[in-house]
Amino acid sequence: MSIFTPAGVLGSRAKFTLLLLGSVAGVIAAGAAGAAGTDSDAPSVVVKYSETSLETSGGVNDLYRRITVAARQVCPAASIRDLVAQQQVAQCREQAIARAISKVGNPQLAQLHANHAKNG
Repeated sequence: MSIFTPAGVLGSRAKFTLLLLGSVAGVIAAGAAGAAGTDSDAPSVVVKYSETSLETSGGVNDLYRRITVAARQVCPAASIRDLVAQQQVAQCREQAIARAISKVGNPQLAQLHANHAKNG
């Protein structure tokens, strides 16, 4: 997987944040297990949850919402005038969400994400 950030397209903060693509696994951590990022310099947001919270649809929905909020934090918005940068941010967020959901390994959370991806 490569990171595409043409020079001058994004501000320095956004460029740095897009480096997250290689280590988005740090977006989520399971309870006391802590964050599982591979690159300690990459920005990340820890989203804590408990396995018991995933036993209800409300808990799954809440975790999905918090994961998407975390993805918006580590992949900040680009200028509305820059379509390439907007696509990069959208890709960064989608990859962050997908990797976080994969790390959780909960079928209901994966299905919720698949439904959101299918419905836009």
